[in-house]
Amino acid sequence: MTGKLALDPAVIAHARTLAAAAGRPVVDLARTHTTVAVERATLRLAGIEGADPDGIPWVNRLVDAVVADIGLGHGVLQPVYDALLRDGHADLTLLAQKAAAGSVHFAVPAGKASRRSAAAAVKKGVARIDRRRRERDRLIARHGDPQQRPWIYLIVATGDIYEDIPQAQAAARAGADVIAVIRSTGQSLLDYVPEGATREGFAGTYATQENFRLMRAALDETSREVGRYVRLTNYASGLCMPEIAALAGLERLDMMLNDSMYGILFRDINPIRTFVDQRFSRQIHARAGIVINTGEDNYLTTADAVDAAHTVTVSQLLNEYFAHEAGLATWQLGLGHAFEINPDLPESFRLELAHALLARELFPGAPLKWMPPTRHMTGDVFRGNLLDGFFNLAGALTGQGILLVGMMTEAVVTPWLSDRDIALQNVRYVLRAAGNLHEDFTPGTFIRTRAALVLHEAVELLEHIGQRGLLQAIADGTFGIMRRPADRGKGLDGVARREDTYWNPAEQLLTGAAS
Repeated sequence: MTGKLALDPAVIAHARTLAAAAGRPVVDLARTHTTVAVERATLRLAGIEGADPDGIPWVNRLVDAVVADIGLGHGVLQPVYDALLRDGHADLTLLAQKAAAGSVHFAVPAGKASRRSAAAAVKKGVARIDRRRRERDRLIARHGDPQQRPWIYLIVATGDIYEDIPQAQAAARAGADVIAVIRSTGQSLLDYVPEGATREGFAGTYATQENFRLMRAALDETSREVGRYVRLTNYASGLCMPEIAALAGLERLDMMLNDSMYGILFRDINPIRTFVDQRFSRQIHARAGIVINTGEDNYLTTADAVDAAHTVTVSQLLNEYFAHEAGLATWQLGLGHAFEINPDLPESFRLELAHALLARELFPGAPLKWMPPTRHMTGDVFRGNLLDGFFNLAGALTGQGILLVGMMTEAVVTPWLSDRDIALQNVRYVLRAAGNLHEDFTPGTFIRTRAALVLHEAVELLEHIGQRGLLQAIADGTFGIMRRPADRGKGLDGVARREDTYWNPAEQLLTGAAS
């Protein structure tokens, strides 16, 4: 038996074996399919940029033109570079403009010249990601990392990037270690990435390359000012998951929301589309040194946090398997969980401790992302601030890695700067007063028994998934009580099985095995 919970190592190992068995067929599916988003992300690495007068990126226009001529299953990179070399176009953007006008024809080429040119272009994009990763390492060495754990993670979301910047800088000065620019509502369902700086979002700010660049530059200024490296987070979920991951790598973001099932369950995106996109996006994150944040906390906003606790554990184990398979290291796994048990339930805090400590001991090397209460916030700001204090205490007691700051006005209004100040005061007080309390905390029988039960139920569920298959389990409503069949959902028309002639060098280049 190991750890404070005295968990059985054999049971833990069995759970991981079952998770791998459940995840392997999905990985095989991802290896044998491609999507329009994967192909667009590859072209972005090759350097295409800009948008037409309607705001639709040229990369979308180019991929659509290739698909119209030869379909998606061959990949788009070789046909695109064949046309580029054959017709003597100046660059990808000009080629896309002509393709959108119907003046370019694409075919599956037989020669290798187009492959050499395409691979060289993608290699430049990967090299830029490598440079940005080294730049991060230099800045951390120069400015230093936050001295305390967990890192304090704070959301900024006005809809206007030029309003987000001063708010983010103020939050960093007040003690935030990670700034998350929450994404505009509905962007995950856009099958393109908007272009340029944006000033009108809905409950968030659009994720664009220019917005990434502006916020990263602003936080670099603040990092110099406060004497620690301030990390930047955004969202690589939705129909453009791989593209946003590529843009994040190119602009040196540090964390990305990237969950294996969030888009399926909560945005009704097709499961196959999601798993294919997820694998490629995580390969980019691995290369860029980006920490992912998974979304298990969302399950507990639709399912009961006690009854469904084991589904969170199962999802964490699956996310771990998918992440490692895609090349992410353990230190990059910000696996999610949340403080969402009804506070009116007797022993609710002890149950929260059991669940949080179980996650901590199952994934000892991962910087777990601990999420504050949302479902049971009522609008009573005094009660809300107290709940957030208990959440912060649970994080300190169980040694969480990334602590998202809870707001007492959650579910009431978009937080004001003053709300963030009060929330940060709450966090700072708890961490100063009890930051190392996990060294003294020894759980009793109640917490150990509860954690063992959740792990046992997780193993049972994984065994069931092994019999039915993960895609069928998702269709059955296993996670977050959402039923999502594999033959339905948004974005299915953007998925294709790879033909024998499929070629895309990006995967090999990202994993360091370039041909």
